[in-house]
Amino acid sequence: MPERAPERAPDRVSLEVERAALAAELNHWRRAARSLGDLELVAAPAAWAALESYLGLGLRTALHASAARVVAQVAAVSSALAAAGGPDGLARVRQGLLTVRRRYVQAETVVDFYGDAVNTRTNPRLGAVLRGLDALAVDSMERVLRPLSLDVPPVLTYLDKGLGASILKSGVRLWDSSLSPAAAIKITRHNLWQPTSLLHEVGHQVSHLTGWSAELGAALHAVLAPVSAFAADLWRGWASELAADVYAFALLGYAPVTALATVVDGPTRAVFRMPFGDPHPFGWLRVQFNAALCRSWYGPGPWDGLAAGWAARHRLRDAPPEAAEAARLSLPVLPALADVCTRAPMRAFGGVPLSALADPRRVAPAELERLAHRAGDSLYTSSYLQRLEPLRILAWTVLRGTAAGGTGGRDTAGTEIETWLGRLGGAHATAV
Repeated sequence: MPERAPERAPDRVSLEVERAALAAELNHWRRAARSLGDLELVAAPAAWAALESYLGLGLRTALHASAARVVAQVAAVSSALAAAGGPDGLARVRQGLLTVRRRYVQAETVVDFYGDAVNTRTNPRLGAVLRGLDALAVDSMERVLRPLSLDVPPVLTYLDKGLGASILKSGVRLWDSSLSPAAAIKITRHNLWQPTSLLHEVGHQVSHLTGWSAELGAALHAVLAPVSAFAADLWRGWASELAADVYAFALLGYAPVTALATVVDGPTRAVFRMPFGDPHPFGWLRVQFNAALCRSWYGPGPWDGLAAGWAARHRLRDAPPEAAEAARLSLPVLPALADVCTRAPMRAFGGVPLSALADPRRVAPAELERLAHRAGDSLYTSSYLQRLEPLRILAWTVLRGTAAGGTGGRDTAGTEIETWLGRLGGAHATAV
């Protein structure tokens, strides 16, 4: 068998060709990274101007830093290229170049995510509404986090398609390993005029800052463990989403429940679906739990009709065996679970229950009606009420809009809430 000829070492010409190719690619990524830091190309100047100054400054600083880190890495690899004297050195430069490419894509993902979110404010009318939603989110966190001596992060709401809202929490690691500079909360178009899901997403941020979810999961497990290990494990796994639902309930009462029921509705097979590892309770049981929260604090009410309607529309006998068993085990314990979520002292809240920081009784339907009656025509125009009661005004407006739609009455909630949110956002920006 003939011997293989030994591979020839790269000659001087081929090394110089490789060096030139690496230099050209590095130059490309240097230009790309510098362009990434030109934020006027990422989002329209009008959209940046529509942000409150502290939020815009923080975002721009963070995004500039993401781009600058890539530029610095390109500079480091370029220096290595200048010092590389042979094939091994060029091979190491090649690996550095591949790292630059990967870091650029990660940084671009961060910049584009926030740029797209900011760009939804290009329309002045929508920008005013989103500023108002920013203010509501911050107001809700101040009520819970300030007494715990925790800083309230900035919030960037943005509009997008789909059925469900979502959040990229402030302080979490992003695609390029930097920390998120703000809580970015997606508001869905169909729920823009009943934006109670905003408070659900803020609940995720509060849980992240306080460590509530893990503690709540343990408490839920303790309630259900004597009943069923299967059910106890399920409810512990759902703790993060239940915490967000409970937070929204504590600050808005019944208002988020009707919106939630609309979002999680669907074919019967869908409302009983239990994907493995899904942190959301399946839709049927989630609606029953939220109705139980209302019943626990307000007694009988329209939530009972909602729960009964769901039970009739989506019959438990049509559920898959696993979901039917989870429902059968959970339904009798819902009052105890509601108590644990709202009345049990939690270390996350300084040893007091959530209801000590956000009392659900303040947003009972009768209390909201009393607020609206006392305020009269000034409900949406009073700067005093706007400053002290924005969450209760939101809850009342959503409830009234739901009632008007259900009775065929004239629904003016969309117009009223748009005007009010624009005024709220403007006043918050001025105060900041």
